[in-house]
Parts: sequence; C-alpha cells; structure tokens
Amino acid sequence: MKWQPFPMIRIAGFFTGGVLLGIYQTDIIPLEIAASIVVAAAVLFFCIHFFSKENRNSVYSGFFGLILIFFLGYSRLLLFSDSRNDNHISKIADPIIAYVAVVRSVPEEKAKSWKVEMEVTQAKTSHWTAVTGRLLLYVSKKGGQKLTWHFGDRILVKGSPQELSSPLNPFEFDFKAFLRLKNISHQQFVSINEVKLIEETSNKGFTYYSHQARAWCLRKLNQFVHGDDERGIASALVLGVTDGIDNDLQNAYAASGAMHVLAVSGMHVGIIYAIILFLFKPVDKLKNSKWIVALVSLICLWSFSFITGNSPSVLRAVTMFSFIALARPFGKRTNIYNTLAASVFVLLIYKPYLIMSVGFQLSYLAVLGIVYLQRPLYQLWAIENKVGDWVWNLTCVSIAAQIATFVIGLLYFHQFPTYFLISNMIVVPLSTFVLLGGILLLAVSAISPLASLVGVALEWMIKALNWTVFTTEALPLSVIDNIYITEPQCWLLLGILISFVLLFQFRSSKWLYSCFVLSVLFSVSQWWYFKNEVNQTQMIAYSINNHHAVEFIAGGKSYFVSDSALLTDQQKIRFHVEPNRLNHGVSVLELQVPFGRNEKRMKFFRWQGRTIAYLDEKASLPKKMDFDYLIVGRNSLSREQLALLNVKELIFDGTNSKKYVEMMGSVAELNKISIHSVLKDGAFIIQKQ
Repeated sequence: MKWQPFPMIRIAGFFTGGVLLGIYQTDIIPLEIAASIVVAAAVLFFCIHFFSKENRNSVYSGFFGLILIFFLGYSRLLLFSDSRNDNHISKIADPIIAYVAVVRSVPEEKAKSWKVEMEVTQAKTSHWTAVTGRLLLYVSKKGGQKLTWHFGDRILVKGSPQELSSPLNPFEFDFKAFLRLKNISHQQFVSINEVKLIEETSNKGFTYYSHQARAWCLRKLNQFVHGDDERGIASALVLGVTDGIDNDLQNAYAASGAMHVLAVSGMHVGIIYAIILFLFKPVDKLKNSKWIVALVSLICLWSFSFITGNSPSVLRAVTMFSFIALARPFGKRTNIYNTLAASVFVLLIYKPYLIMSVGFQLSYLAVLGIVYLQRPLYQLWAIENKVGDWVWNLTCVSIAAQIATFVIGLLYFHQFPTYFLISNMIVVPLSTFVLLGGILLLAVSAISPLASLVGVALEWMIKALNWTVFTTEALPLSVIDNIYITEPQCWLLLGILISFVLLFQFRSSKWLYSCFVLSVLFSVSQWWYFKNEVNQTQMIAYSINNHHAVEFIAGGKSYFVSDSALLTDQQKIRFHVEPNRLNHGVSVLELQVPFGRNEKRMKFFRWQGRTIAYLDEKASLPKKMDFDYLIVGRNSLSREQLALLNVKELIFDGTNSKKYVEMMGSVAELNKISIHSVLKDGAFIIQKQ
C-alpha cells in the first residue's frame, strides 16, 4: 500500500535496471530471448489483469508487469547500440579507402584542430557499400582555414578511421568507454586537403536551425562582451559553450564548488522556470491559470533549449522541468517523485545510455536532495528577518544539493570543495543575473547602444563572479583533493547516507543498524584498499606520446623521473599520471631519486634488488654491467649494442619512433630478448606487494 501512490518510480526503476543489465552484461541474454520474455510477460500481465475477478491476483499481474518493463529496458539498450548492426563500420574486414559521413555536431575549435562528430553512411573498400556508425573527426588547422560545416552536411573523407583504443596507463580515463556511451567507436585525424564538402544539407530541420540559432547568439555575445574570460563565462552560462574557458579558470570553479554553473543544465533551466512562475504569480486566481502557466513554461523552456543548440544537458534538464510544469495543473493528484521518475523513464527510452552520464546522475540527485531535504533543513531555524530568511533558504538549498551529490562527486572528481556554502551564496545569485543579462542582451541585440550597455553590465557581473571564484580558491584548505573511492565504496557511502537520513526521519533503530553495518563494510573495504593498493611498491614506465616518464611508488611516496617538457605540462600529468598516483595513495612527490646515479650519459636506478638503466642519447654501454631492465628513449640504442646486451627486458618509452621500435623488435627477437613498447603495449609495470 505504501508504494501504490508511486507507480512511475516502480516503472522507471525496473526499466533502469534492465538498461544497466544491458550496459554491464551485454549479450548475457540474447535479444531474441529477451523479446520472447517481453511478449510472454505482456500476455500473462494482461490475462491476469483483465480476467482475474475482483483483481485478486494483482500481485502476480504486478510481478509480470515489472518483468515486462525490465526486459523492455534491456532490449531498448541492445537495439540502441549501433555496434550490434551487421553493417557497422567496425565489422568491415577490408581496408577503407574513403567514406562519406554526415555532420552531426557543431565544429568545436581545439588548439590545433577542429573536432566534429560524424555519422558514416557509406564506405569504399573495393566498392562503395552502405555502413553505419559514428566517429570523431579531427581536421587540422594548418593552413588557417575555418571550418564552416553545418549540421546535416555530407562530407567525403579520405583514409580509414581508427577504432578507439583502451587506456594505455593504469586507471587512466577510459575515453573509449566514454564515447561508447555516445555510440561513437572510431576517430580519425586528417588535414583540410583530405576532406571535401560534397553536399550541403537539404533537410534543414529543427536541429539545423537550432545550431544556427546558437551560432547567431554566440556571435552577438562575442560582439558585445569583451575579454576572453568574460566571453568564455558568458557563452558557458547562457549557451553551454565551454570552448573559451581555459584550464586555470575551470580549475578555480571546480575548487570553489561552483563548477555546476559552467554547464547549462538543471540549475539554469530551474532559474528560468522559477522566474516564469514568479512573473505569472499575479494571474494565479484566474480560471485555468495553471494550465496557461504550464503552456507558457513549456514554450519558454523549449525555446531556451532551441537557442542553446539542444545540447544533451539542456535537453535533459528541459525534459525534467517540462514534466514538473505539466504536473502542476494536476495539483494533489501528482507528486514530485512520480514526476521525476516519469522524466527519467522518457529520457531513457530516448537515449538509454544517459543513465551513465555524470551530468544526468548529478542533476537528478541534486533535485531529489533539494525536494527531500531542503524543507526539513529550513524548518530547523525560523528567521523573522526577510534577508536572513532568504539567506538561510538559499543555504539549505545548497546543503541539500551537496548532501545528495557529494558521494558521486568524490567518485568522479576525487575532491570536495570545503567552502561551497560561501561561494554558492555569491555565485548562484551572480550567475542568475549573468544568465538573465545574457538573455536580455540577445533580446536587445538589434539596438546596438542598448546592447552595448547591457554588455558592459554583463562584463562587470562576470568579473565579480570570477573574482569570487578565484578568491575562494585561494583560501586555505579550499579543497580536499586526492580522494579515491571505488564504485562499491560509492554504493556503500550512498547506503550510509540514506540510512542516516531515514534514521532522523523515522526514528527507527533498524536504520541505525543499517548505518552501522554499512559503515563496517566501508571500513573493511578501505582497509583492503590500503593493504592492496596504497602499501604496494611499484615501478612504472608510462605510455605518453613524445615523452619519457618513469615513476617509483612505495608507501604513498613517489619518485618521478621525466623530461622537462612533461613536468611543465600539467594537463598531460593530470590525464596520464595522476590517476595511478591517486589509486596508490601518493601524498609525497619527489623529483630527486636517491637510489639513482648518472654514469656515461646513462641513468641507473637500483630498486628492489633490480638494476634499471635508462638510455636517451647515443652512448657506449658499460661492458661489465648486466641490466635487469633497460629503458630506451629517442631511438638511442643501436642494433649492434642490442646484439651485445645481457638484459631481461627492453622497454621503449614514448619518445621512440614507430619504425625504430619495429626494426629493433625484429633484432631483439633474433637475440631472444623480450621487448615492451609503451605506445603499443601500454605502460610497463613492475610491482611488489
């Protein structure tokens, strides 16, 4: 009886369960069998539901109904995956000479190239054939030409796309798995001479004009807002375009707990919806006023989605608030939990992989946290002063959202902003004014003097916003970072959090016991992690193209040896090296290796009873020195030297050419020497428990 008022929660929950089974256990049940189960469950459900007298067998009809929903989710996931198609690009055996693809995204400007998402329609091997699949195309900016492709344009591309590779370094971000969730399986890097526009889009539908609208809005913002940082923030807050935000600014927003304002999502759409409700508050007493407000809300929300290019985050947020807007006229006949579950159900039918999106998870958890926790928190303190009451209300919203999302934040971002309350007290109101100011600027852009005035005001608001973020980041202990938890630990923490909240709500000892048991399990998992990962001793030669990087890790301390160019490239360090350090609990970093020495233009490391040598320039090898491992860089080892080596294994780092490694590999094979190329085989690891 307790679950009767929440039918959509049951439906969305079981559908999500089927989708997750398809993601984590693909093909555990063949599609044909899953379809048969769907048909059988549907028949049994309707037979029991319609032919059972006085609904006596409602439990059985409910059971088969939920089984039906579960396998519908599983089947939808399998049908949504392009890689299962027989004519998918990954299943073409012969080499591809050229292919025709359709533009499916706005060209995104990178430092050295343009990135475009493409949908392949035809491929040429010995003949042209119809194919399916999506890929990322990177077009070099050499030559200075600007890419002017539009959504739906057909492009002829020379060459063969490469299948995305798995991470080559331990715990590195899995870009292949990330893009698989977007049905993207390949990529290709080309010059401007290897691509040709063969047909402009003739089907100028909703998405095409949406992209055109966003491009126009972006031009207007750049015209009336000056300063690179100011333009970048304005474009991100109003349109969701983050290309203009540099790493320092992005890191500052993350450290201050204000990262959520840089992507147009639930907060921005919620602000627009709240303003619509506020403006239409005077007409609440009119007949059918709630339906009028709902209709106006839908028009405004989807218009906003249109001008932002219908990005996935905006579509997700607009869909969620559209359900909320439509539910208001029904009053007591609906509740917010059913409404949210219904929006989840619709979104997962449209794109089932959304369940794995970090933005999707954070958006819904934040809304659930605000809905469930904000009111009880607010009632803890009654403030008669209006300003104080407003501040307390905003504080409760921030606390509720943070409580609901901080575990997911630890899992994905490995940090916790300690001053999120302080920053959000200023950032949320300021970002609201920036969002509204940006929309106003677009609305009056035809009147240049007025638009210039709004642009100046917008610049100063963004300057104040950035100043707040950088000041918060500069405070002592502004962020607790290097936090590492596993997915099982994430689930345990969520269980502890839910048990703790329910303990205060129901005052029942069973939630106290649940919280205690889950806490013990979390402690055991943490002990196991420290025993098997943090206390591990490891030597690793990383796989980083054009760079040399070797790290010795023991007891949470790292000794790092690399070229000077890599040491100054924090982005590459953060992407390739830091994930492994984070997993092994590295808290101390040393660039001087006490167990290393230089001799005859070579480096030697005596580590864990092994001798590891590094050669990165032409030099004569010591005659009476046996190496356990020799790391070679910059094509520095000659064939003659290789023939005389007495070494267990030869490691080629990321500074060697592909042809050189292939040539030396054939020589090593003749001399029965094992080789390892980090660019081909991944990072080389020696570890001792």
